[in-house]
Amino acid sequence: MFAVIKTGGRQYRVVPDDVLEIGKIAGDVGTIVQLGEVLLLGGDTPVLGAPTVPGASVAAELLQHKRGPKVIAFKKRRRKHSKRKRGYRDEITVLRITEILADGKTPTVGPRPKKEKVVRPAEAEGDDEAPKADN
Repeated sequence: MFAVIKTGGRQYRVVPDDVLEIGKIAGDVGTIVQLGEVLLLGGDTPVLGAPTVPGASVAAELLQHKRGPKVIAFKKRRRKHSKRKRGYRDEITVLRITEILADGKTPTVGPRPKKEKVVRPAEAEGDDEAPKADN
């Protein structure tokens, strides 16, 4: 099953476990957000929205907030001693689609647990230096 959603003025075709980058949306990292503007539910019998499918939504886990690549707009007017340089970076949210919901259901899948880092125990105090070679 797939869905076509609209967010941030763009449309995305999504299936469960997709990871996608969209324009920044509100929410804390690790929480589940619901995207309500579903334009199409696909599968054996596709359902088209007019303009959206009533009661349908897409649940997604918020993975990360980051900034996109730097875009530079440089304008120069020849022989006029005039130039302008401007740049910007888009704010991006990275999502993982957890499930596609229909008929006003609520998400059943919670956020995935984070992997814990393995911390090695510190060794004895005197062993930090490398052995010296005798010549």
